[in-house]
Amino acid sequence: MISRFSGYRSRTPLAVSLKHKQWRCLSSSSSDNVVNTLKSRNLVAQITSPELEKLSEQQKLTVYAGIDPSAKSLHLGNLLPLITLFHFHLLGHRIIALIGGATGSIGDPGGRSTERNLLSQDEVQFNMGRITNQVQRFFENAATYAQNRVGSPQASQLTGPIIVNNLDWLKDVGLLAFLRDVGKHAKVNQMVTRDTVRNRLNSQHGISFTEFSYQLLQAHDFHTLHEKYGCQVQIGGSDQWGNIVAGIDLIRRRKAEASSLSSEFDLENGTGDVAFGLTIPLLTNASGEKFGKSSGKAIWIDQGLTSIFDFYQYFVRLPDNMIERLLKMFTLLPSHEVESIMQKHEINRGSRQAQRALAREVTELVHGAKAVKQAEAASQALFENPRSINIADAVSALEGNPRLVRVKADEVVGQSLCRLAVQYGVCESRNKANQVMKTGGFYLNGLRMKDPRKTLQSNSFINGVAAVIRIGAHEHLVLHACS
Repeated sequence: MISRFSGYRSRTPLAVSLKHKQWRCLSSSSSDNVVNTLKSRNLVAQITSPELEKLSEQQKLTVYAGIDPSAKSLHLGNLLPLITLFHFHLLGHRIIALIGGATGSIGDPGGRSTERNLLSQDEVQFNMGRITNQVQRFFENAATYAQNRVGSPQASQLTGPIIVNNLDWLKDVGLLAFLRDVGKHAKVNQMVTRDTVRNRLNSQHGISFTEFSYQLLQAHDFHTLHEKYGCQVQIGGSDQWGNIVAGIDLIRRRKAEASSLSSEFDLENGTGDVAFGLTIPLLTNASGEKFGKSSGKAIWIDQGLTSIFDFYQYFVRLPDNMIERLLKMFTLLPSHEVESIMQKHEINRGSRQAQRALAREVTELVHGAKAVKQAEAASQALFENPRSINIADAVSALEGNPRLVRVKADEVVGQSLCRLAVQYGVCESRNKANQVMKTGGFYLNGLRMKDPRKTLQSNSFINGVAAVIRIGAHEHLVLHACS
């Protein structure tokens, strides 16, 4: 593996060499067309050339997607490029995940109306380490998920992706060398027509030279991976189209320069389209908010930032009109199973069977099968009967969720339930708590409490682990007894 983090240890063998070592993958004789697979799953917005479909049947490709370490965790918006990479991987193609140690210190202007706040080098390095580990874990979990879901023994043979850091080749490039080798091939009149740049130029904030030059750095990345790894395909979100095209153009121009040929290549003679781009649709909800956010907050892959319960519940709460599409995009379920799920859902939409199926699938893909069990236990503890499940699983799923409060049992036993509800913020006042209790909206471990004098007892902790207080339908408090 190529990494600048000496402390990082892969749990799965990684293919690291380019030219010369074979990588383990699924059968190379597979005739499956990965582009058609992606289209059937709504994972294709645009392709730079129709030749990519033909080429993906004729040979095994090397494909990459980039992630900038602009935060300390991946979020749901990062999943689709990784899932798309995994589809390539399942069909025997070699995949590269590029973590942008260099570009992350600049900031991609895509999808933003204002300049990004630049991160310090220490912040970038910290984020790099965390995201590298998350990418590795994702592909480990995805291989297990694929083996469980599609029953293919070949899935167990998958190794992790090649993981690279673009700081490794950009840190020693001087300004003059970059202008000579990259800048001279970039046409400013083309650069300013890219949607990302044009939108910013037309905004009141404009765009800095730093962010304007981002597409040149990404183009250089593609060229470097093409030269060093034989990488032919870059995938990214639809807002990356301009950056991807810039990379393809740089590859073509530098090849033309090196061979003293024109920039028009002939595929039949092996010198045609040598690099390709594939973009993934940008998902938004009905209000135009980017998919993967809840009330403006990102849904993180790191369960320390977004609990397993909240991750699971995000999908449960999605509207009906999004579910069929997302079942195709975020899971490996075959089309007939998706159709069956949706047919059952239509019989009783209120049960949210399709949303729960989606939540189970994506939670297993990202966090593993055990996390699904924990998330379902937490959901039952909060919304149904907490005494009928393993309460310890529920507590695990709620780690990082403000509903979960650790207490010393001897400090809360004997206290009024109304007082505890106010103390831990699920009710605004004692009078309000008393009123809710009298009107039948106060529950302890799924049982309605009617007496405002009722206190918490030692046996209120289910299996000695936790007690669940619910006010109305939406306010919950889980008191976790700690020694």
